[in-house]
Amino acid sequence: MFGYYLDLALRSLKRNKVLTVLMVLAIAVGIGASMTTLTVMHLLSGDPLPGRSQHLFYPQVDPSSSPSQKQPFDVMDYRSAVDLWSAHRADRQALVAHATLKLRSPETNQPPLMAKTLATTSDFFPMFNVPFQYGSGWSADDDARNTRVVVISDDLNRKLFGGANSVGRTLQLKDSDVRIVGVLAPWRPSPVFYDVAGGRFSNGDTANFYGKPEDVYLPFGAGQDINPNSFEMFTCWGDDDGKHQQTSPCVWVALWVELDSATKASDYTSFLASYVAQQKSLGRFVHADDSRLMGLMQWLDFNRVVPSDVRLQMWLAFAFLAICLFNTVGLLLAKFLRRAGEIGVRRALGATRSAVFAQCLVEAGLIGVLGGIGGWLLTMLGLWLIRRQPVEYADLAHLDVAMFLSTFALAVVVSLLAGALPALRASRIAPALQLKTL
Repeated sequence: MFGYYLDLALRSLKRNKVLTVLMVLAIAVGIGASMTTLTVMHLLSGDPLPGRSQHLFYPQVDPSSSPSQKQPFDVMDYRSAVDLWSAHRADRQALVAHATLKLRSPETNQPPLMAKTLATTSDFFPMFNVPFQYGSGWSADDDARNTRVVVISDDLNRKLFGGANSVGRTLQLKDSDVRIVGVLAPWRPSPVFYDVAGGRFSNGDTANFYGKPEDVYLPFGAGQDINPNSFEMFTCWGDDDGKHQQTSPCVWVALWVELDSATKASDYTSFLASYVAQQKSLGRFVHADDSRLMGLMQWLDFNRVVPSDVRLQMWLAFAFLAICLFNTVGLLLAKFLRRAGEIGVRRALGATRSAVFAQCLVEAGLIGVLGGIGGWLLTMLGLWLIRRQPVEYADLAHLDVAMFLSTFALAVVVSLLAGALPALRASRIAPALQLKTL
């Protein structure tokens, strides 16, 4: 029977071409707008490390001496971060600090450039599944010895060395020579999850969390030697002379830890509380119970990393889809009721209400499939336009398989919802009344 209903639907659509085009366009435009914004939302709010995020945690303590401070800062002071890292209470752990440093390649004719630099520890790469194209990261011994080695991004490697294997070559970072030990494969975390501090204070402007990651990675200790007292500060609560960053009343170092079980996470929470209590007894901390351990996804949610304009656009697009749905309901109702005589004859010849209802739903579903094709094309156009916008996440706007299938599923569901009421009305047409008018 489905083939028969499909044949009837095709005949009906061809008979009313203008009305068919209007209904298909209504669904296509609504689907295109909603799927464009939903795809962007899906890309920006997804899990950046599927399968690993549940084991990654972000510890916080509060070194501030200000009694008005109500919760821990988003990052730590140098001493607290290094104390916790040195305790080795996690399966893996990584210190993170940021700077922008002058970089030059003595072996090429490229002019000097300012490179985004991340000072971190050797666990950073395995913790976050960072992919390598050439070489590897440095070792724990390199961390301990402050060895002057670096890992560079694929973008920087292409810019300086044309994409060739540059492991073993020398760069000049600020005024120091460093040796390349690894080159990353193209890596584009979404968001740059290890650096989302302060997102909830940014008035909804969190698009910078979706920019490209750093070009240069070097051991945390070596970074302190090469770039002393010049790392990016998060905030300070006292006088800072800018000459002693490691002892200044400022926070600028983040710590990530990997804990592979709930028991270890609970133990680490207790360890944080004990550390804070110890530091208060030493007179360094004022807030005795101000420590926190958040999981990766919890930390991203806490900092509201999805840009507010993307959320607004998504809700507006779905409101527009609802308007398109109601318009389609009206058009289908008019179309089916115009065929009241035909439906009355079918009922008089023995067709059941359920058969008429099914026939009308098949026609609505076919309109949905055609609208889905149009919606897919409009979604591709919408994502293409987004990729040309001056926003940090523009290059992420691509339709993956899941969202491609969702486009057609949503189109069919919308059309079936739109066709349900008209189909029900059509199936209740009294055949005797229609036969009298023929």
